[in-house]
Amino acid sequence: MTTATEARSGKSHRDENFPVASHLIHPRHRGAILAFYNYVRAGDDVADHTELSPERKIDLLDGLADALTGAGPDDPEAAPLRAALAARGLPPRHALELLDAFRMDARKTRYADWDELIHYCRYSAMPVGRFLLDVHGEDPAVTWGPSDAICAALQIINHLQDCAKDYRRNDRVYLPLDTLARHGASVEDLAAERASPALRAVIAALAHRTLGLLEEGRALPDLIDDTRLSLEIAAIHRLAVVLAQGLTTRDPLSEPVHHGKAAFALIALQGVVACLARRPFRRRVLALRGARP
Repeated sequence: MTTATEARSGKSHRDENFPVASHLIHPRHRGAILAFYNYVRAGDDVADHTELSPERKIDLLDGLADALTGAGPDDPEAAPLRAALAARGLPPRHALELLDAFRMDARKTRYADWDELIHYCRYSAMPVGRFLLDVHGEDPAVTWGPSDAICAALQIINHLQDCAKDYRRNDRVYLPLDTLARHGASVEDLAAERASPALRAVIAALAHRTLGLLEEGRALPDLIDDTRLSLEIAAIHRLAVVLAQGLTTRDPLSEPVHHGKAAFALIALQGVVACLARRPFRRRVLALRGARP
């Protein structure tokens, strides 16, 4: 019987569309972040596995949850994160919420509207940013709101880039059904080699809404006390804006939308430089938002 370890895809943090614990992050935090990533990656691989039944996926995800909380047998996928959380006195809440998203993936393949998609992002994406902020000791009252907006945007960008692959591999469609209907597109359009004009209109509309989320989160780097984390978030935010802008005009079914290595580095650097230039004025940003300096 397949275990969570055996279900691993082989994908690592280096294969993600956005930086994960890059060297901008202080070394004292990178181990905990990578332990979190690897645990979550194991759960995501279970949810995406094409040969496991929904029931078996749920069983494996429940086992990962119990191993993390100590309610069940140890699991090698959970042990590093459990140790990292214990060392920092952090609860397992954020990791467990991500497992809730993977349980949704095991059971659910369609999303009716934008609100339903954002509800999914509440569990599949927002806990990642919240964990990152908690590891750095940032103030949740100040940072969680804009972080949630950015994380939801990152998730939706991934959905848009991978919309054809998700449909073909797992019969999973994150494009809201009401948006498809509004533009005269259908789920079956995702099977084509090239997006129809209607599907292109759907992707563009969702990309524009995603740019709105990124605007909501734009101030986050200036609200973060830890300079290195601030630069990491600024780089991610800039990469996301450029990707979302590209999705307003490009076809993810027939052409690559993700950044090449050179473009990735240049765009990230632009975000870092802009953040550094603003850093001396962050007290003004905090004052305007009513946050502590």
